[in-house]
Amino acid sequence: MSSAWESLTVDARDPARLARWWAEALGYQVVTERPGEVEIRQAPDRSPGIVFVPAARGKDGRNRLHLDLRPDDQEAEVERLVDMGARHVDVGRRDVTWTTLADPEGNEFCVLRPGGG
Repeated sequence: MSSAWESLTVDARDPARLARWWAEALGYQVVTERPGEVEIRQAPDRSPGIVFVPAARGKDGRNRLHLDLRPDDQEAEVERLVDMGARHVDVGRRDVTWTTLADPEGNEFCVLRPGGG
């Protein structure tokens, strides 16, 4: 027996706004939007999706799970994401090849260098 990864769920103060931000960042589309849940995917029939649900309170502390993005051009992608509303964050890591950013609600994610290293 095995399992397939269907989706990642993100608690958000404003699920619709954050879902649209991530859809733009990733080139995804909103596939489901109803009160209390907004889901984005690359295509409606393609897994995994990211589901945004309401949170009773804002984020506190560092994420225990985060996304790593690997663009073709790290510097250009960091600039694009910051222009969209991401911000640089310091999570205490030094001398690394990735850039750590936070989305508009403070969720950290990393932008890696191109390639596999």
